Amino acid sequence: MERRCPALTLTGASREELEDLLQQLDTDRAWLLQQIDSGRWVDLRLDLAALERELGQMIVRAGELMEDSGSR
Repeated sequence: MERRCPALTLTGASREELEDLLQQLDTDRAWLLQQIDSGRWVDLRLDLAALERELGQMIVRAGELMEDSGSR
């Protein structure tokens, strides 16, 4: 079964604002990964690592959707 992503629609947000948001999320994702790798929150490591991976995938997908919408 193929999963479909709902269309992204944000009223009032410019493309630049969305790009800034994705950049901020990626910066936060990188910080989280650095904290995990340095041994912080050992008891939550597996859950946080899964969260970091999912956040990375979401950021990539949102970027792809923005590119696709910009080329139309």
